[in-house]
Amino acid sequence: MESSREPQGKRPKLEPTDALLDEPASQPPMGAKIPRLCPYLDTINRQYLDFDFEKLCSVSLTRINVYACLVCGKYFQGRGTNTHAYTHSVAEGHHVYLNLHTLKFYCLPDNYEIIDSSLDDIKYVLNPTFTADHIKHLDSSTKLSRAIDGSLYTPGIVGLNNIKANDYCNVVLQALSHVAPLRNYFLREANYSKVRRPPGDSSFLLVQRFGELMRKLWNPRNFKAHVSPHEMLQAVVLWSKKRFQFTQQGDPIDFLSWFLNALHKALNGTKKHESSIIYKSFLGSMKIFSRKIPPIDMDEKQKKSLLLTSDYQEVETESNFLYLTCDLPPPPLFIDAFKENIIPQVNLYQLLAKFNGQSEKEYKTYKENFMKRFEITRLPPYLILYIKRFTKNTFFVEKNPTIVNFPVKNVDFGEFLTPEVKAQHQHTIYDLTANIVHDGEPSKGTYRVHILQKSTGQWYEMQDLHVTDILPQMITLTEAYIQIYELRTS
Repeated sequence: MESSREPQGKRPKLEPTDALLDEPASQPPMGAKIPRLCPYLDTINRQYLDFDFEKLCSVSLTRINVYACLVCGKYFQGRGTNTHAYTHSVAEGHHVYLNLHTLKFYCLPDNYEIIDSSLDDIKYVLNPTFTADHIKHLDSSTKLSRAIDGSLYTPGIVGLNNIKANDYCNVVLQALSHVAPLRNYFLREANYSKVRRPPGDSSFLLVQRFGELMRKLWNPRNFKAHVSPHEMLQAVVLWSKKRFQFTQQGDPIDFLSWFLNALHKALNGTKKHESSIIYKSFLGSMKIFSRKIPPIDMDEKQKKSLLLTSDYQEVETESNFLYLTCDLPPPPLFIDAFKENIIPQVNLYQLLAKFNGQSEKEYKTYKENFMKRFEITRLPPYLILYIKRFTKNTFFVEKNPTIVNFPVKNVDFGEFLTPEVKAQHQHTIYDLTANIVHDGEPSKGTYRVHILQKSTGQWYEMQDLHVTDILPQMITLTEAYIQIYELRTS
């Protein structure tokens, strides 16, 4: 029987009221805690430990006072007699448990706290912490980490588990995890722990979950070379009111737009540029000039008289943006005899000419038509480009397969600024840092992302759990969908 292996000393008496206790039944004397050796530490299976999933009891599904069994990895409630963890320890002979909230270790059914420094690595995997000095060297460190199975991985370049159809979320989360100011902010919980939301508003949970995911992605001491975004996605489903699910495919640009605005709001952000880390990183400004155009079927005389009225004068408005929408030219309807025009190509600078303040574009509504032109007045530190590949009509969604030719480095956005605006910008050259790609048909396609590891200059392609290195020349041949550019300040 197990009794022969029990540690020496008086066994604490268990009462039924200890069912949800969070403190050990017997306390050490005044002063420092006395380390208590546990004979069962060699039964811990680190390869079974996975703290990426929701912290709830596998039997009762409660979130209160949950313990992880460090032998089989399952979660159970309570510690006293008649609790699920206690019953599991007696029935299965699994003795070492971790309280997922207080990060304390216990031996059951004896019910004493285990104090042993050899368990610190488990505590760190559950709650990775980063010092300011560690964060400062993230983009220059080339050190590899080793998982439990012996495989090597680079912190930050790890796969994200696809639960069913959440690859559209995964690519956005991976891309955002390489936006340095955003990453550095969320790696230190102290940066946002004092943010207070109104009573009854728990949207701050989204911020906490994103911070946890960011710390797990950059964890240099992880047990495995991938992370599951399960808790993060649960918060997304909850706070988007089921608009974004992980069981059905969605659109990354819709998710990105909602997610950035939701984070900004949860961090008590206002309309000011410096009000949150989201706006500090991504918010730019532009002027929009719009004028109404007369109906086509009118004669010239009527058109001229209409154009003189106040309704048809050009109107200027100031607007902020978190991303720029680039319109692709329509693909050719026919292919030539040699099938050379199957995949048309366009230069990125042609798409960006939309924002030079002079190119006009027609926008149609149900009743009226407008001509609009856009003039960028403020460039953000990180610029997001959305290349509009999908058009919806009455019957189906159509995808534009046009390849966009873009440089990976030295994209000068100063070319599209007026001389007055350009004079206000000390730097205007951007380098690509993340590239999200859509493959396949509009309804059944998949998403992958290309990420730059700054310390080595190596590009990686990530599709869920698959991480492979890729040449930058290959990135430019893909059907780019969303791109994040970083302003070069040196």
